[in-house]
Amino acid sequence: MVKSKKTKEKKLGNIAKRVLAAIIMLPIVIGTLWFGYPYVDILALLVGILLAWEWSNMVPSRTPVVYFGAYALALSVSIFVLTTHAVAVTILLATLFVYLKSRKEKECFLLTLGVPYISIGVGSMMWIYHDIFAYAPYNFYMTLWFLFVVWAMDVGAYIVGSNLKGPKLAPKISPNKTWSGLIGGILLAVAVNEMYFGLLAYCKLIAIDSKSEIVFAILSGIVAALSQVGDLIESAIKRHVGVKDSSNLIPGHGGVFDRVDGLIFVAPIVYWLFGYGLGYFF
Repeated sequence: MVKSKKTKEKKLGNIAKRVLAAIIMLPIVIGTLWFGYPYVDILALLVGILLAWEWSNMVPSRTPVVYFGAYALALSVSIFVLTTHAVAVTILLATLFVYLKSRKEKECFLLTLGVPYISIGVGSMMWIYHDIFAYAPYNFYMTLWFLFVVWAMDVGAYIVGSNLKGPKLAPKISPNKTWSGLIGGILLAVAVNEMYFGLLAYCKLIAIDSKSEIVFAILSGIVAALSQVGDLIESAIKRHVGVKDSSNLIPGHGGVFDRVDGLIFVAPIVYWLFGYGLGYFF
């Protein structure tokens, strides 16, 4: 009885911390998206730098500052350099440098993986904003759609999974994740997608036809499911290196990586889908 009460109090405390952090972070993210360049790019750089710091400290190594520098360089180029070839060459060279530098490290693979994972993951967010949806305010509405879908997945999975529980999704990787949470998150993501475009249409800001509405409903479900894959990948990495959170920068949330793991995993896929993939089907 006492243990149950303490568990509930702890759960409510975590929820309160999450809500407070969200209240602080949401206006900053939405505001920078609305005002665009250079604010959105600076925010992406800040998030990416924090990710680089977390990764270089989370994965054991003898010279974390060197790996942090390589991650930060590749990240900066992916955000601010507009030439595709220059970005690709920089990421490849940085990856090769980290691989050669870390060959004698125990976690060579993870240290090397940090370069493309961070630079392409965060870079894709900016490529979506500046390239795929290039014109304001269309880039604001569509990038916000992507963020809302992933956030809805996180919220739905947490609420449904923690209440319904049931069969574990990947018990060896993340014991708290359940199939009910996955399904609940996907359903909430699709519902948020419908409400979001419904609100935009009601306010006469943007409208989509019935065919596009179906496409976006399907896409929101796919994006939500893939973001959960990104979450599981981060959980596997943390379990492998023996840490609970990527850092303690965000109260109630852990680190920055803990909050954007789904986003940076699925962002390159969303970029490819809107830039190239959907053209094969429509």
